[in-house]
Amino acid sequence: MIGIVDHGMGNLLSVFNAFEYMGADVELCGDPRDLEDADKIVLPGVGAFPDCMKNLKELGFQEVLNRLVLEEKRPVLGICLGMQVMAEWGEEFGEHQGLGWIPGRVVRIRPEDPGLKVPHVGWNNIRYSSDSPLLKGLPESPDFYFVHSFHMECTDPAHVDAWCDYGGRVTAAVRRDNIFATQFHPEKSQDFGLKIIENFLSWH
Repeated sequence: MIGIVDHGMGNLLSVFNAFEYMGADVELCGDPRDLEDADKIVLPGVGAFPDCMKNLKELGFQEVLNRLVLEEKRPVLGICLGMQVMAEWGEEFGEHQGLGWIPGRVVRIRPEDPGLKVPHVGWNNIRYSSDSPLLKGLPESPDFYFVHSFHMECTDPAHVDAWCDYGGRVTAAVRRDNIFATQFHPEKSQDFGLKIIENFLSWH
């Protein structure tokens, strides 16, 4: 079963529908205890970093997620804000501690081209690591749908699985052990996004 974390700040229906379309047994988990039966976990998120962390703590998800992901090594897919809160720190509305799964900070996008607006909204091409198990089967420079004002700066460049150009290099996906996350929205990215979901479903 694929457990989607329902912490009150996710684009849950489109994520649920995309996984169901790919034939997955998927469940929305509004109670942390529901994740115990999940073989794999999806952590979506839309909104602000501090609000998301507050919800994860208050609803009891943080402790359960840390155990399932860090100790039991269950595969997890973060999407958009769900990726950002995997960092150690976030700088949105002040300094806030994240889950700490990926060493690094989430900082505001500052394009070198003043004509590029923030938030970064729309389709953009990515470049990705050739050895990425989650991005295998994609063309050389596929495009995905983004909606964000912040991105993750990883302490270890090896954790950056994909990036895009938006007036400078912007982290588009990260990977560490059983943890994978995308800044873009696979569930809104048509065939390329569905390919990533397919790869996640077969990922061990």
